[in-house]
Amino acid sequence: MNKSVIRYAVIGALAVLLLFLGYRWIAGSRILGEALIEVKVERGPFVAEVHSTGQLQAENATFIEVPAELSSRRINIFEIQVTDLVEEGTVVQKGDFVASLDHSAIEELLTQAQEELEKSIQALEDVRIDTNINMSNLRDGLLNARVQVEEKKLVLDQSIYESPAVKRQAALELERAEQNLLQLNRNYELKERQARNSVERALEDVRRNRESVRDIENLFNALDITAPMPGMVIYSYDRFGSKIQVGSTVSRWAPRIAELPDLSSMISRTYINEIDISKIKVGQKVKVGVDAFPDKFFDGEVITVANIGQTLPNGDTKVFEITIRLFGSDPELRPAMTTSNVITVNRLEDALYIPLEAVFKTDSTRFVYTYNPGLQRQIIAPGSENANFVVVNQGLTEGQRVLLNAPSNAGDLALEGLDIYEELKRKAEEAKEEASQEAEEERPHSRRPGEERQSPEGEGRGRRGGPAAVGS
Repeated sequence: MNKSVIRYAVIGALAVLLLFLGYRWIAGSRILGEALIEVKVERGPFVAEVHSTGQLQAENATFIEVPAELSSRRINIFEIQVTDLVEEGTVVQKGDFVASLDHSAIEELLTQAQEELEKSIQALEDVRIDTNINMSNLRDGLLNARVQVEEKKLVLDQSIYESPAVKRQAALELERAEQNLLQLNRNYELKERQARNSVERALEDVRRNRESVRDIENLFNALDITAPMPGMVIYSYDRFGSKIQVGSTVSRWAPRIAELPDLSSMISRTYINEIDISKIKVGQKVKVGVDAFPDKFFDGEVITVANIGQTLPNGDTKVFEITIRLFGSDPELRPAMTTSNVITVNRLEDALYIPLEAVFKTDSTRFVYTYNPGLQRQIIAPGSENANFVVVNQGLTEGQRVLLNAPSNAGDLALEGLDIYEELKRKAEEAKEEASQEAEEERPHSRRPGEERQSPEGEGRGRRGGPAAVGS
């Protein structure tokens, strides 16, 4: 009986002790009632990746464009509609029909040009008739003037026995007749030159209008566009990024209607956001998946990276275009297929890493919730990352536990690792200063005479933030 009582008493005391210790641990952590998820810091090989969605294109292609005749300076057509188009994916041979452009617009233009040609021909005939009449009248006037000069000479010759006054009168009349003839000769030369210029201008108008009619007729005959070589027809895109189709407009400045791609060499064109673009370099390896064939993957590499960002239609974030070349070929691949691209931006053989969900951030730093031995906030120096994990360069050790969710008393926890923050800040300032110096070196004449650059020591003095700036 006594032994039984003693045993129950010991069990009860142990239960009370365990309850007390558990309460103390929970109360000391101030997370009573919370469900905190813990993970360990892992060590091992790490591959940093950037994921993107792209679209297949042929690296090389023969483009089917508007007729060259549309570029004639005598044809004032800036845009023309596509009225017929073979189905995308059609395999054509050289000379096969591909597309047709709006004939009605060219017919109207041709009618106007022919009317202008007829008007100019009629104007030329009118000018020639007027010129003939005017020049004939002028020649008659010259003939009459010459006759008058001859008559006045006879009168002067016959007045040899007359009085001096009569002789003087005859001489003056001859002089007036000669002056009149001289004036009519000069006038005839000017009128002849003027008539010649008028005829030449009229002839030039006729020539120009004939060339316009010829160019428009050539364009009209070229509106049915054929394939320049065998291949599969793939629609091109207009200047707004939409695929060309019946009803689309094309022009001499945006001439592409379709293309015949070389399917033996394919690329994936994709866009990377401005946060990740600094990680992308030419030559990086890529694993390319094609959504149409989930079981197929292709090796590739980055071949171009855009220097200037852009905003895509219906988007508000800045992205940069990159091009990925696929190694090898596959007869099932087609342009415009959607690709899933996994770009390897870094590969580490031995690294500490944690899930991305374990990293929390402020405006100035990154930290985790961990134990040392009690719960605290620990500043870390993050490194490369992929879709799920991030490398930790400083702040944690292998096997250390971190939380995936923030505790309710997060603001009351101590912040450790301010030395890491200071070091990261110093490196950032040095990198900024180095970039500034490189920019100045590229512009050696941009500085004003006598102007000196502020030293890095003076620039950084008195600007370092304290713990409040980090842990806020």
